[in-house]
Amino acid sequence: MADTYRPDSAEQLRELVAWASAEEAPLEVLGRGSKRGLGRPMQAQAGVDMTGFTGIIEYEPDELILAAHTGTPLAEIQAELAAKAQDFAFEPPDLGPLLGGEAGQATIGGTVSCNLAGPRRVKSGAVRDHFLGFHAVSGRGEAFKSGGRVVKNVTGYDLCKLMCGAYGTLAVMTDVTLKVLPVAEETRTVLLVGLDEDAAVKALTAGLQSAYEVSAAAHMPADIARASGVSTVRKSGGAVTALRIEGPPVSVKHRAKKLAEEVLHGHGETHELQDRTSRDFWAEVRDVRPFVGLDGTAVWRISVPPAEGAGVAKRLGEAVSGARYYLDWGGGLIWLAVPQGEDAQHASVRAALGDSTGHATLIKADPEVRAAVPVFQPQADGVAVLTKNLKDAFDPRRVLNPGRMYAGV
Repeated sequence: MADTYRPDSAEQLRELVAWASAEEAPLEVLGRGSKRGLGRPMQAQAGVDMTGFTGIIEYEPDELILAAHTGTPLAEIQAELAAKAQDFAFEPPDLGPLLGGEAGQATIGGTVSCNLAGPRRVKSGAVRDHFLGFHAVSGRGEAFKSGGRVVKNVTGYDLCKLMCGAYGTLAVMTDVTLKVLPVAEETRTVLLVGLDEDAAVKALTAGLQSAYEVSAAAHMPADIARASGVSTVRKSGGAVTALRIEGPPVSVKHRAKKLAEEVLHGHGETHELQDRTSRDFWAEVRDVRPFVGLDGTAVWRISVPPAEGAGVAKRLGEAVSGARYYLDWGGGLIWLAVPQGEDAQHASVRAALGDSTGHATLIKADPEVRAAVPVFQPQADGVAVLTKNLKDAFDPRRVLNPGRMYAGV
Protein backbone atom coordinates (compact mmCIF):
# COMPACT_ATOMS: atom_id res chain seq x y z
CA MET A 1 0.00 0.00 0.00
CA ALA A 2 1.79 3.08 -1.29
CA ASP A 3 0.07 5.96 0.49
CA THR A 4 -2.09 6.64 3.51
CA TYR A 5 -4.34 9.68 3.51
CA ARG A 6 -5.63 11.33 6.68
CA PRO A 7 -8.60 13.58 5.90
CA ASP A 8 -9.84 15.73 8.75
CA SER A 9 -13.09 17.03 7.28
CA ALA A 10 -16.08 15.44 5.61
CA GLU A 11 -15.38 17.38 2.42
CA GLN A 12 -11.77 16.16 2.24
CA LEU A 13 -13.02 12.61 2.73
CA ARG A 14 -15.67 13.02 0.04
CA GLU A 15 -13.10 14.33 -2.43
CA LEU A 16 -10.72 11.46 -1.63
CA VAL A 17 -13.35 8.77 -2.16
CA ALA A 18 -14.64 10.49 -5.31
CA TRP A 19 -11.08 10.46 -6.70
CA ALA A 20 -10.68 6.77 -5.77
CA SER A 21 -13.97 5.92 -7.46
CA ALA A 22 -13.03 7.79 -10.63
CA GLU A 23 -9.61 6.16 -10.76
CA GLU A 24 -10.89 2.76 -9.51
CA ALA A 25 -8.22 2.93 -6.80
CA PRO A 26 -9.12 0.57 -3.91
CA LEU A 27 -8.93 2.06 -0.40
CA GLU A 28 -8.39 0.41 2.96
CA VAL A 29 -10.40 2.28 5.61
CA LEU A 30 -8.71 2.32 9.02
CA GLY A 31 -9.24 3.73 12.47
CA ARG A 32 -6.39 2.82 14.79
CA GLY A 33 -5.92 -0.60 13.18
CA SER A 34 -7.02 -2.72 16.13
CA LYS A 35 -9.35 -4.78 13.89
CA ARG A 36 -7.18 -4.87 10.80
CA GLY A 37 -6.86 -8.63 11.21
CA LEU A 38 -10.63 -9.15 11.00
CA GLY A 39 -11.88 -10.31 7.63
CA ARG A 40 -10.03 -11.20 4.44
CA PRO A 41 -6.73 -9.48 3.58
CA MET A 42 -7.15 -6.71 1.02
CA GLN A 43 -5.06 -5.43 -1.85
CA ALA A 44 -5.50 -1.66 -1.55
CA GLN A 45 -3.76 1.10 -3.46
CA ALA A 46 -4.03 3.52 -0.54
CA GLY A 47 -5.21 3.74 3.04
CA VAL A 48 -7.72 6.12 4.63
CA ASP A 49 -6.72 6.98 8.19
CA MET A 50 -9.87 8.09 10.05
CA THR A 51 -8.09 9.25 13.21
CA GLY A 52 -8.53 12.83 11.99
CA PHE A 53 -12.21 12.42 12.84
CA THR A 54 -11.96 12.37 16.61
CA GLY A 55 -13.81 13.74 19.59
CA ILE A 56 -17.24 13.61 21.18
CA ILE A 57 -19.67 15.82 19.25
CA GLU A 58 -22.58 15.75 21.67
CA TYR A 59 -23.31 13.97 24.93
CA GLU A 60 -26.58 14.45 26.79
CA PRO A 61 -26.61 12.18 29.86
CA ASP A 62 -30.22 13.03 30.70
CA GLU A 63 -31.32 12.06 27.20
CA LEU A 64 -29.09 8.96 27.11
CA ILE A 65 -27.62 10.05 23.77
CA LEU A 66 -24.00 10.31 22.60
CA ALA A 67 -22.64 11.37 19.21
CA ALA A 68 -18.95 11.06 18.32
CA HIS A 69 -16.61 11.12 15.36
CA THR A 70 -15.78 7.60 14.24
CA GLY A 71 -12.03 7.87 14.88
CA THR A 72 -12.58 8.57 18.57
CA PRO A 73 -11.00 5.93 20.84
CA LEU A 74 -13.65 3.79 22.49
CA ALA A 75 -11.75 4.05 25.79
CA GLU A 76 -11.99 7.86 25.67
CA ILE A 77 -15.73 7.71 25.17
CA GLN A 78 -16.21 5.13 27.91
CA ALA A 79 -14.22 7.29 30.33
CA GLU A 80 -16.55 10.20 29.61
CA LEU A 81 -19.58 7.97 30.08
CA ALA A 82 -18.19 6.49 33.30
CA ALA A 83 -17.99 9.97 34.83
CA LYS A 84 -21.80 10.03 34.55
CA ALA A 85 -22.21 6.37 35.58
CA GLN A 86 -23.24 5.39 32.05
CA ASP A 87 -21.93 3.04 29.34
CA PHE A 88 -22.91 1.21 26.17
CA ALA A 89 -25.38 -1.53 27.09
CA PHE A 90 -24.10 -3.84 24.33
CA GLU A 91 -20.83 -4.28 26.28
CA PRO A 92 -18.28 -3.88 23.44
CA PRO A 93 -15.38 -6.35 23.56
CA ASP A 94 -11.74 -5.41 23.18
CA LEU A 95 -10.33 -7.90 20.68
CA GLY A 96 -6.99 -6.11 20.28
CA PRO A 97 -4.95 -8.57 22.37
CA LEU A 98 -6.66 -11.57 20.73
CA LEU A 99 -5.65 -10.23 17.30
CA GLY A 100 -2.06 -9.66 18.42
CA GLY A 101 -2.30 -5.95 19.24
CA GLU A 102 -2.62 -3.81 22.33
CA ALA A 103 -5.64 -3.40 24.56
CA GLY A 104 -7.56 -0.12 24.47
CA GLN A 105 -6.95 0.73 20.80
CA ALA A 106 -10.50 0.28 19.46
CA THR A 107 -12.42 3.21 17.98
CA ILE A 108 -16.16 3.77 18.12
CA GLY A 109 -16.34 3.61 14.32
CA GLY A 110 -14.68 0.20 14.14
CA THR A 111 -16.86 -1.14 16.93
CA VAL A 112 -20.03 -0.08 15.14
CA SER A 113 -18.82 -1.18 11.69
CA CYS A 114 -18.03 -4.67 12.97
CA ASN A 115 -21.17 -4.89 15.16
CA LEU A 116 -19.18 -6.16 18.13
CA ALA A 117 -21.21 -6.94 21.26
CA GLY A 118 -20.34 -8.76 24.46
CA PRO A 119 -22.12 -11.06 26.94
CA ARG A 120 -24.98 -8.64 27.64
CA ARG A 121 -26.29 -9.12 24.11
CA VAL A 122 -28.72 -11.75 25.44
CA LYS A 123 -30.47 -9.03 27.44
CA SER A 124 -29.73 -5.71 25.73
CA GLY A 125 -29.23 -6.64 22.09
CA ALA A 126 -26.45 -6.01 19.58
CA VAL A 127 -24.75 -2.76 18.58
CA ARG A 128 -27.31 -2.20 15.82
CA ASP A 129 -30.07 -2.10 18.44
CA HIS A 130 -28.44 1.00 19.99
CA PHE A 131 -27.25 2.67 16.77
CA LEU A 132 -29.41 5.73 16.08
CA GLY A 133 -27.79 7.67 13.25
CA PHE A 134 -24.68 8.51 11.25
CA HIS A 135 -23.07 10.69 8.58
CA ALA A 136 -21.03 8.96 5.87
CA VAL A 137 -19.51 9.07 2.40
CA SER A 138 -20.48 6.29 0.00
CA GLY A 139 -18.13 4.56 -2.43
CA ARG A 140 -19.58 6.85 -5.11
CA GLY A 141 -18.02 9.82 -3.30
CA GLU A 142 -21.42 11.09 -2.16
CA ALA A 143 -22.07 12.40 1.36
CA PHE A 144 -25.27 11.21 3.05
CA LYS A 145 -26.81 10.71 6.46
CA SER A 146 -29.38 8.48 8.10
CA GLY A 147 -31.24 8.28 11.40
CA GLY A 148 -31.04 10.82 14.18
CA ARG A 149 -31.31 11.12 17.94
CA VAL A 150 -34.22 8.82 18.79
CA VAL A 151 -35.03 5.19 18.08
CA LYS A 152 -38.33 5.60 16.23
CA ASN A 153 -37.40 8.26 13.71
CA VAL A 154 -36.77 6.20 10.59
CA THR A 155 -38.76 6.62 7.40
CA GLY A 156 -37.78 4.59 4.37
CA TYR A 157 -34.73 2.34 4.65
CA ASP A 158 -33.06 1.91 8.06
CA LEU A 159 -29.48 2.36 6.88
CA CYS A 160 -28.09 2.12 10.43
CA LYS A 161 -28.86 -1.60 10.42
CA LEU A 162 -27.11 -1.89 7.06
CA MET A 163 -23.90 -0.08 8.00
CA CYS A 164 -23.59 -1.90 11.32
CA GLY A 165 -21.69 -5.08 10.48
CA ALA A 166 -20.69 -4.03 6.95
CA TYR A 167 -16.99 -3.78 7.96
CA GLY A 168 -16.57 -0.50 6.06
CA THR A 169 -17.39 -2.06 2.69
CA LEU A 170 -20.38 0.16 1.81
CA ALA A 171 -19.48 3.63 3.10
CA VAL A 172 -17.04 5.52 5.31
CA MET A 173 -18.84 6.83 8.38
CA THR A 174 -17.58 10.11 9.82
CA ASP A 175 -19.73 10.25 12.95
CA VAL A 176 -22.22 8.04 14.77
CA THR A 177 -24.98 8.56 17.31
CA LEU A 178 -25.74 5.87 19.87
CA LYS A 179 -28.01 5.27 22.82
CA VAL A 180 -26.31 4.86 26.21
CA LEU A 181 -27.68 3.53 29.50
CA PRO A 182 -26.82 3.74 33.22
CA VAL A 183 -24.14 1.39 34.52
CA ALA A 184 -25.35 -1.30 36.92
CA GLU A 185 -24.52 -0.37 40.50
CA GLU A 186 -23.65 -3.94 41.38
CA THR A 187 -23.16 -7.28 39.68
CA ARG A 188 -23.14 -10.83 41.02
CA THR A 189 -22.64 -14.12 39.21
CA VAL A 190 -24.19 -17.42 40.22
CA LEU A 191 -21.95 -20.40 39.37
CA LEU A 192 -22.66 -24.07 38.84
CA VAL A 193 -19.65 -26.40 38.77
CA GLY A 194 -19.14 -29.66 36.91
CA LEU A 195 -21.94 -29.60 34.31
CA ASP A 196 -21.48 -30.99 30.80
CA GLU A 197 -22.61 -28.93 27.82
CA ASP A 198 -26.14 -30.36 27.66
CA ALA A 199 -26.82 -29.78 31.35
CA ALA A 200 -25.16 -26.36 31.20
CA VAL A 201 -27.35 -25.09 28.36
CA LYS A 202 -30.45 -26.33 30.17
CA ALA A 203 -29.41 -24.39 33.28
CA LEU A 204 -28.58 -21.28 31.26
CA THR A 205 -31.91 -21.47 29.47
CA ALA A 206 -33.78 -21.83 32.76
CA GLY A 207 -32.00 -18.77 34.13
CA LEU A 208 -32.61 -16.65 31.04
CA GLN A 209 -36.28 -17.58 31.00
CA SER A 210 -36.75 -16.78 34.68
CA ALA A 211 -38.13 -13.57 36.13
CA TYR A 212 -34.74 -12.57 37.60
CA GLU A 213 -33.36 -10.63 34.60
CA VAL A 214 -30.19 -12.57 33.90
CA SER A 215 -27.91 -10.29 31.87
CA ALA A 216 -25.26 -12.83 30.79
CA ALA A 217 -25.06 -16.62 30.59
CA ALA A 218 -21.90 -18.57 29.73
CA HIS A 219 -20.30 -21.99 30.13
CA MET A 220 -16.58 -22.78 30.38
CA PRO A 221 -15.47 -26.43 30.08
CA ALA A 222 -13.01 -27.61 32.72
CA ASP A 223 -9.85 -26.99 30.66
CA ILE A 224 -10.85 -23.37 30.01
CA ALA A 225 -11.99 -22.76 33.60
CA ARG A 226 -8.70 -24.08 35.03
CA ALA A 227 -6.81 -21.42 33.03
CA SER A 228 -9.08 -18.55 34.11
CA GLY A 229 -7.59 -15.39 35.53
CA VAL A 230 -10.31 -15.39 38.21
CA SER A 231 -9.09 -17.49 41.12
CA THR A 232 -12.53 -18.72 42.23
CA VAL A 233 -13.19 -20.05 38.73
CA ARG A 234 -9.66 -21.43 38.34
CA LYS A 235 -9.89 -23.33 41.64
CA SER A 236 -13.40 -24.68 41.04
CA GLY A 237 -12.01 -28.00 39.85
CA GLY A 238 -14.35 -28.47 36.91
CA ALA A 239 -16.47 -26.89 34.23
CA VAL A 240 -18.15 -23.63 35.23
CA THR A 241 -21.62 -22.47 34.22
CA ALA A 242 -22.24 -18.79 35.00
CA LEU A 243 -25.29 -16.51 35.11
CA ARG A 244 -24.98 -12.78 35.85
CA ILE A 245 -27.40 -10.54 37.75
CA GLU A 246 -27.02 -6.73 37.60
CA GLY A 247 -28.73 -3.70 39.09
CA PRO A 248 -29.25 -1.93 42.44
CA PRO A 249 -27.42 -3.74 45.31
CA VAL A 250 -30.53 -4.82 47.25
CA SER A 251 -32.23 -6.08 44.10
CA VAL A 252 -29.10 -7.92 42.91
CA LYS A 253 -28.65 -9.69 46.23
CA HIS A 254 -32.31 -10.76 46.29
CA ARG A 255 -32.46 -11.90 42.66
CA ALA A 256 -29.18 -13.84 42.83
CA LYS A 257 -30.44 -15.67 45.93
CA LYS A 258 -33.78 -16.49 44.33
CA LEU A 259 -32.11 -17.57 41.08
CA ALA A 260 -29.93 -20.04 42.98
CA GLU A 261 -32.72 -21.33 45.22
CA GLU A 262 -35.70 -21.44 42.89
CA VAL A 263 -34.33 -21.87 39.37
CA LEU A 264 -30.95 -23.59 39.63
CA HIS A 265 -31.45 -25.79 42.70
CA GLY A 266 -32.09 -28.88 40.55
CA HIS A 267 -29.01 -28.31 38.41
CA GLY A 268 -26.33 -28.67 41.09
CA GLU A 269 -24.62 -26.86 43.93
CA THR A 270 -24.31 -23.11 43.40
CA HIS A 271 -21.55 -20.64 44.26
CA GLU A 272 -21.41 -16.87 43.87
CA LEU A 273 -18.95 -14.32 42.53
CA GLN A 274 -19.25 -10.92 44.20
CA ASP A 275 -19.11 -7.56 42.45
CA ARG A 276 -15.44 -7.03 41.53
CA THR A 277 -14.74 -10.69 40.86
CA SER A 278 -17.92 -10.97 38.82
CA ARG A 279 -16.89 -8.02 36.62
CA ASP A 280 -13.42 -9.55 36.09
CA PHE A 281 -14.92 -12.87 35.02
CA TRP A 282 -17.24 -11.33 32.42
CA ALA A 283 -14.46 -9.14 31.04
CA GLU A 284 -12.53 -12.37 30.48
CA VAL A 285 -15.49 -13.91 28.64
CA ARG A 286 -16.15 -10.71 26.67
CA ASP A 287 -12.59 -10.18 25.40
CA VAL A 288 -11.97 -13.88 24.60
CA ARG A 289 -9.00 -13.89 26.96
CA PRO A 290 -8.83 -17.72 27.20
CA PHE A 291 -7.49 -17.71 23.62
CA VAL A 292 -5.17 -14.69 23.79
CA GLY A 293 -1.50 -15.37 23.08
CA LEU A 294 -1.90 -18.90 21.72
CA ASP A 295 0.67 -19.25 18.93
CA GLY A 296 -0.32 -21.24 15.86
CA THR A 297 -4.00 -21.08 16.81
CA ALA A 298 -6.99 -19.97 14.78
CA VAL A 299 -10.06 -18.63 16.58
CA TRP A 300 -13.62 -19.01 15.31
CA ARG A 301 -16.79 -17.21 16.40
CA ILE A 302 -19.77 -19.51 15.86
CA SER A 303 -23.32 -18.27 16.25
CA VAL A 304 -26.12 -20.83 16.54
CA PRO A 305 -29.63 -21.02 18.02
CA PRO A 306 -29.00 -21.32 21.80
CA ALA A 307 -30.83 -24.64 22.09
CA GLU A 308 -28.40 -26.12 19.54
CA GLY A 309 -25.24 -24.82 21.21
CA ALA A 310 -24.48 -27.96 23.23
CA GLY A 311 -24.92 -30.26 20.24
CA VAL A 312 -22.77 -28.13 17.94
CA ALA A 313 -20.08 -27.85 20.63
CA LYS A 314 -20.00 -31.64 21.02
CA ARG A 315 -19.67 -32.14 17.27
CA LEU A 316 -16.87 -29.60 17.16
CA GLY A 317 -15.03 -31.45 19.92
CA GLU A 318 -15.36 -34.74 18.08
CA ALA A 319 -14.72 -33.59 14.51
CA VAL A 320 -12.16 -30.80 14.85
CA SER A 321 -8.66 -31.80 15.86
CA GLY A 322 -7.37 -30.01 18.98
CA ALA A 323 -10.59 -28.05 19.49
CA ARG A 324 -11.04 -25.93 22.63
CA TYR A 325 -14.18 -23.90 23.17
CA TYR A 326 -16.48 -22.11 25.55
CA LEU A 327 -20.10 -20.93 25.25
CA ASP A 328 -21.65 -17.49 25.71
CA TRP A 329 -25.11 -16.01 25.03
CA GLY A 330 -26.85 -18.91 26.76
CA GLY A 331 -25.33 -21.38 24.29
CA GLY A 332 -25.90 -19.19 21.24
CA LEU A 333 -22.25 -18.19 20.80
CA ILE A 334 -19.33 -20.63 20.68
CA TRP A 335 -15.78 -19.33 20.82
CA LEU A 336 -13.56 -22.02 19.29
CA ALA A 337 -9.75 -22.30 19.14
CA VAL A 338 -8.12 -24.84 16.80
CA PRO A 339 -4.60 -25.50 15.51
CA GLN A 340 -4.32 -23.17 12.54
CA GLY A 341 -2.55 -25.35 10.00
CA GLU A 342 -3.05 -24.30 6.38
CA ASP A 343 -6.81 -23.80 6.47
CA ALA A 344 -7.92 -23.33 10.11
CA GLN A 345 -9.89 -26.60 9.65
CA HIS A 346 -12.66 -24.55 8.07
CA ALA A 347 -14.39 -27.49 6.35
CA SER A 348 -14.64 -29.47 9.60
CA VAL A 349 -15.78 -26.42 11.56
CA ARG A 350 -18.60 -25.63 9.15
CA ALA A 351 -19.56 -29.29 8.75
CA ALA A 352 -20.04 -29.46 12.53
CA LEU A 353 -22.83 -26.91 12.20
CA GLY A 354 -24.88 -29.64 10.53
CA ASP A 355 -28.43 -28.55 9.81
CA SER A 356 -28.17 -25.62 12.20
CA THR A 357 -29.10 -22.17 10.93
CA GLY A 358 -25.92 -20.85 12.53
CA HIS A 359 -22.79 -19.40 10.96
CA ALA A 360 -19.05 -19.55 11.62
CA THR A 361 -16.69 -16.58 11.26
CA LEU A 362 -12.91 -16.91 11.31
CA ILE A 363 -11.88 -14.17 13.73
CA LYS A 364 -8.16 -14.80 14.10
CA ALA A 365 -5.72 -16.44 11.66
CA ASP A 366 -2.61 -15.52 9.69
CA PRO A 367 -3.22 -13.44 6.53
CA GLU A 368 -2.39 -16.31 4.17
CA VAL A 369 -5.01 -18.50 5.85
CA ARG A 370 -7.65 -15.75 5.76
CA ALA A 371 -6.90 -15.29 2.07
CA ALA A 372 -7.30 -19.01 1.34
CA VAL A 373 -10.55 -19.87 3.15
CA PRO A 374 -13.96 -18.20 3.50
CA VAL A 375 -13.66 -16.00 6.58
CA PHE A 376 -17.40 -15.36 6.79
CA GLN A 377 -20.07 -18.03 6.43
CA PRO A 378 -20.63 -18.72 2.70
CA GLN A 379 -23.88 -17.11 1.59
CA ALA A 380 -26.88 -18.80 0.05
CA ASP A 381 -27.41 -17.81 -3.60
CA GLY A 382 -30.24 -15.40 -2.87
CA VAL A 383 -28.36 -13.66 -0.07
CA ALA A 384 -25.24 -13.41 -2.24
CA VAL A 385 -27.26 -11.62 -4.93
CA LEU A 386 -28.61 -9.16 -2.35
CA THR A 387 -25.08 -8.54 -1.05
CA LYS A 388 -23.83 -7.83 -4.58
CA ASN A 389 -26.73 -5.50 -5.28
CA LEU A 390 -26.05 -3.53 -2.10
CA LYS A 391 -22.39 -3.20 -3.02
CA ASP A 392 -23.41 -2.05 -6.51
CA ALA A 393 -25.67 0.61 -5.00
CA PHE A 394 -23.22 2.03 -2.48
CA ASP A 395 -19.81 1.25 -4.00
CA PRO A 396 -20.09 0.20 -7.66
CA ARG A 397 -16.36 0.62 -8.38
CA ARG A 398 -15.41 -1.60 -5.40
CA VAL A 399 -13.09 0.96 -3.81
CA LEU A 400 -14.01 0.63 -0.09
CA ASN A 401 -12.36 -2.28 1.74
CA PRO A 402 -12.71 -4.44 -1.40
CA GLY A 403 -13.04 -8.15 -0.72
CA ARG A 404 -12.80 -7.78 3.04
CA MET A 405 -15.93 -9.85 3.62
CA TYR A 406 -16.37 -11.84 0.40
CA ALA A 407 -14.13 -12.27 -2.64
CA GLY A 408 -15.26 -10.01 -5.47
CA VAL A 409 -17.53 -8.01 -3.18
